[in-house]
Amino acid sequence: MQLHQFRQSPFCDKVRLVLAAKGLSYEIVEVTPGLGQVALFRLSGQRQVPVLVDGETVVADSTAIALHLERQHPEPSLLPADPELRARVLLLEDWADTALAAGVRRALLQAAATDPGLRALLLPDATPAPLKQLLGGLPASLGAMADTAWDSLLGPAERQQLQRSLEQLLTLVSGQPYLVGPALSLADLAVVAQLSWLRPQGLAVPGLGDNPLLEPLFSWRDRLVAGLSLA
Repeated sequence: MQLHQFRQSPFCDKVRLVLAAKGLSYEIVEVTPGLGQVALFRLSGQRQVPVLVDGETVVADSTAIALHLERQHPEPSLLPADPELRARVLLLEDWADTALAAGVRRALLQAAATDPGLRALLLPDATPAPLKQLLGGLPASLGAMADTAWDSLLGPAERQQLQRSLEQLLTLVSGQPYLVGPALSLADLAVVAQLSWLRPQGLAVPGLGDNPLLEPLFSWRDRLVAGLSLA
């Protein structure tokens, strides 16, 4: 199998987590923005990642890929057999991929405007090193100007809503190891993929990724990821 991805995509992270949970081996193909997306379109009919190539089958979209892998490699299952639990898993996964993902993305972009480390982290892998250094070293005043623009994307009300959502997630996992039922599910992996971008590679989105009240939630994420063998 081949996973065509952007390293900076939480949806690609989600697929990698699914592959790891199922113990499947695969090759990563890092897509170069622009020219690489043209080749991806020829392969899959669209320019967005992730795209999984499984033999003769090409599957786009993280949820479609997860469901394909569930059909082709049913053990261990990431979808409960019980219809009610299965419905909860799929609802939580959809929420993580939409509402939670939108809040996390906006918070991350807003924070990157004033944090050189986050800015460099979000650049494509193919970005030349001198350009990465240039963008990472932009003066704080320029970052502050950009931060003002991002305020329109994640205002105080939206940030509070994201904070409340994270607190609700914390409540769900405080008394049990998984979000739904007694076993790891697709809901856990979808949420973990988004949480990782509030605290990416040792950095943190201020007020969220470094919030001490949310530390147990990130500890839950870390324990779950530690139990998987990531490629």
